[in-house]
Amino acid sequence: MMQEVQWGNVNMVEAERRLLANALLDISNQRFVLLSESCIPIFNFTTVYSYLMNSTQNYVMAYDENSPVGRGRYSIRMLPDITLNQWRKGSQWFEMDRELALEVVSDRKYFPIFQEYCRGSCYADEHYLPTYVSIKFWEGNSNRSLTWVDWSRGGPHPATFMRSEVTVEFLERLRSKRCEYNGDTTNVCFLFARKFLPSTLSRLLNLASEVMHF
Repeated sequence: MMQEVQWGNVNMVEAERRLLANALLDISNQRFVLLSESCIPIFNFTTVYSYLMNSTQNYVMAYDENSPVGRGRYSIRMLPDITLNQWRKGSQWFEMDRELALEVVSDRKYFPIFQEYCRGSCYADEHYLPTYVSIKFWEGNSNRSLTWVDWSRGGPHPATFMRSEVTVEFLERLRSKRCEYNGDTTNVCFLFARKFLPSTLSRLLNLASEVMHF
């Protein structure tokens, strides 16, 4: 059954939980990645698969932001189960293993609090998973996303890329960030990127063999 969701509404998280619940029905699914229609891979499938299956961590971005769009969205009515010091912000584009996915869809303590008190400008999709994972499963979380976005242009949404902006140099920059993976330093930090317009598809396909070595 299809159900309409709205940007910034708690039903965005409800939809994410339903997607996870459905994917969990297949016992062979061991890693779960949430992407949008504007996301692209920046490495080939073999690299992405190996990276995810061999990872010792989950990838739910979570950080404490002392600002109106961070701590300012917290409601004191969430006490005593969620305190201001536990409140986290992050990207909704997650990657998690089967164990964490089971915990998320089984959560009957924290999600109802978000359903009741995280409304309007709270934007539950930016706070529920970061807060929940940080409270309960922080030891296995990397606190970062595997999906790169550009917030440098300001505004409520990240930058959107047009066909003319997609070049080999641009894609190689995204593929050469530095971060930690399984305790070691690596230049494979992001596996995906967004937001790309449909008009970029033809150029991305033309560059794939050169950049991703198809």
